[in-house]
Amino acid sequence: MAAVAAATRWQLLLVLSAAGLGVTLAPQPPNILLLLMDDMGWGDLGVYGEPSRETPNLDQMAAEGMLFPNFYAANPLCSPSRAALLTGRLPIRTGFYTSNGHARNAYTPQEVVGGIPDSEHLLPELLRTAGYASKIVGKWHLGHRPQFHPLKHGFDEWFGSPNCHFGPYDNKARPNIPVYRDWEMVGRYYEEFPINLRTGEANLTQIYVQEALDFIKGQQAARRPFFLYWAVDATHAPVYASRPFLGSSQRGRYGDAVREIDAGIGRVLRLLQDLGVAENTFVFFTSDNGAALISAPKQGGSNGPFLCGKQTTFEGGMREPAIAWWPGRIPAGQVSHQLGSIMDLFTTSLSVAGLEPPSDRAIDGLDLLPAMLQGRLMDRPIFYYRGNTLMAVTLGQYKAHFWTWTNSWEEFRQGVDFCPGQNISGVTTHTQEEHTKLPLIFHLGRDPGERYPLSVASTEYLDALHRITSVVQQHQETLVPGQPQLNVCNQAVMNWAPPGCEKLGKCLEPPESVPEKCSWPH
Repeated sequence: MAAVAAATRWQLLLVLSAAGLGVTLAPQPPNILLLLMDDMGWGDLGVYGEPSRETPNLDQMAAEGMLFPNFYAANPLCSPSRAALLTGRLPIRTGFYTSNGHARNAYTPQEVVGGIPDSEHLLPELLRTAGYASKIVGKWHLGHRPQFHPLKHGFDEWFGSPNCHFGPYDNKARPNIPVYRDWEMVGRYYEEFPINLRTGEANLTQIYVQEALDFIKGQQAARRPFFLYWAVDATHAPVYASRPFLGSSQRGRYGDAVREIDAGIGRVLRLLQDLGVAENTFVFFTSDNGAALISAPKQGGSNGPFLCGKQTTFEGGMREPAIAWWPGRIPAGQVSHQLGSIMDLFTTSLSVAGLEPPSDRAIDGLDLLPAMLQGRLMDRPIFYYRGNTLMAVTLGQYKAHFWTWTNSWEEFRQGVDFCPGQNISGVTTHTQEEHTKLPLIFHLGRDPGERYPLSVASTEYLDALHRITSVVQQHQETLVPGQPQLNVCNQAVMNWAPPGCEKLGKCLEPPESVPEKCSWPH
């Protein structure tokens, strides 16, 4: 295997040098630090135009590195996007979707018993072959049962939770979400790790920052390359911040959370510089999906000029802030217009470590190092999936919608709005509208807000349709979906079922046999 060969060559050079045979000591492989935010929007950073300019450290990171304005999540929801980051594969391939209904969003709450399959090769597992120590800090979200534990999938250390900080619960029918250090449960949210829903006060971000600092110091002292996956969740509702940051932002409690994360990232980057390892550390910052406008403005962020937000496949749901930082390697102050994906972090991280991605499966992530180091632009599509349905595709400047949907009329009438103040007739639909024969096509350069579809009679439309249709056909002909992991199960497994689903057997089956009301919230 290429990974083993690379690690062996590196170790052999160290042995020969130590034996005094005159061989030059091989440099330590670069460290890798991935900073993944939760529900942070494209428009939440000063460098992306947020007017209050409350992210000085991230803005400085962009000034010293490279900004990606056209960077995408792999899904408009947390769990599938995180699975895509760590596998380099679309969620539809890894089973991170539900078949409970058409185009349904799904994630891993306590009631879902699926998770990351053993057959998937995760990034830390592959980096281990090259001598890397790896740690996840924060939110895992790839399954909460023992077989899905991060330390069973390549990570050496973990401090965080298998889920988001929802709650508090009654600890009877449903327990509070646990927090782990490695294999040991060290407490639960709202108990040993308090979150005050009234004031928004919690010290979790400070704990997560200290975990990162301690890990970096420890690996540097051991002279071992490290992979740190820092997946904090303070910007996911209910948002929180520690006391020194509460009330410090012009943007309310959400802004307080952003400011605290920005300050923490500043501390981490300064530590890398103080230890003299900044030039040997690849750092990338992004978010798992767009801002949750349903929670905005007090509990949610901004998607800038883009349409809608989290849970939708419009640009606001999947276009993310993204910054690459590698002093001495990535030229400072650059902007890359490369279409990027969160899946690219898998392939790019392997490339940084001198490894090749697995050759026995489809890998959707690209190696972005040519774009970062040499300014190259690579032609590639962006696929927008919602559940098991391909909703849209972007190729170059053109985006084609094959289905449009925000959320149901029933939810909308109850006040659940994924696109507040952005009603666009025929686009932000509350029924699932099919456009597979004549997709809605937008030129994102001229119309980033997806408000004015091209005329189907225009030459521009026909040319874009021809190019996109070819890409979609090739994709669908070779696609092998994974076994769905995010179907809702009933009380035969978890002692819980949605109302009306109690008599349906163990796991809910595909949509033709499942009452609509049994689908996981969409």
